Amino acid sequence: MPVELRRAEPPDAEFLLELLADDDVRQFLGPRTAATGDEVLEEIERSRSQSEGFGHFVIELDGEPAGMLGFHVANELSRIARLERLAIHPRFRGRRLADEAARRFQRLLLEELGYHRLELEIYAFNERACAHAERAGFVREGRKRRAYRYEGDRADSVLYALIPEDLV
Repeated sequence: MPVELRRAEPPDAEFLLELLADDDVRQFLGPRTAATGDEVLEEIERSRSQSEGFGHFVIELDGEPAGMLGFHVANELSRIARLERLAIHPRFRGRRLADEAARRFQRLLLEELGYHRLELEIYAFNERACAHAERAGFVREGRKRRAYRYEGDRADSVLYALIPEDLV
């Protein structure tokens, strides 16, 4: 499967906004996720200007935008990156595209950008994302009980990480 990752560019804003607004995606994103075209464009520009510490990437399949993922630096001194916003467009779901994209992203961040540790945090009720994280090689490290406000209640999250020794 010819999966490619590339840094998002301004012409991708409409695709990214459509993906972020998808009902099956939006429910699993944090409250500070970009929700307008201007916010998406600001994040794209930040990704381009602060490429070592922040990034929004487009997942492509056969040259066509199929999804997105991103990261931001969580700890510069220790070289820890926090992964976020992995989402696949509905037309491309069910092909394990996210698994291949995640593995490519891991190598990009660890080998090319020099991060030592990749972390991600998933709402515990998002069982599909938890299963994906484990398939992609992330190690489950713990659970934050009732950590986040979610739809008027509190939700647990699950913490995952990956270090170079975990790469397959």
